[in-house]
Amino acid sequence: MIEKLLQQERELERAKIISETAKIPWLELQRFFASGKVIWIAGNLDLVEVALAVQQDDVQSVNSWTADQSLAAVTDDQARQWVSDDSLLWAVAIKPWVLVQELGIDA
Repeated sequence: MIEKLLQQERELERAKIISETAKIPWLELQRFFASGKVIWIAGNLDLVEVALAVQQDDVQSVNSWTADQSLAAVTDDQARQWVSDDSLLWAVAIKPWVLVQELGIDA
């Protein structure tokens, strides 16, 4: 019974995060980058699942992704490239962070 309730809660949180994701131009995220609040997520990860893990303080998953460099602070080089390319990114805010992921070719 408790497991079912926990699963339902997780699904509700996941749905909420999905509803809050958006494609956004990098230029609109620069102020968050300037304050060190933008986190890059590798393309092989699911943005929603990572956001959920961050929101729920899943330290084990976050540490694993950080260790294999599939989750990291956006670098100056990335930021410069995204400005140059006028990039559009997938993003979701999980306070205090903004998580971003580059769009796939078919996006």
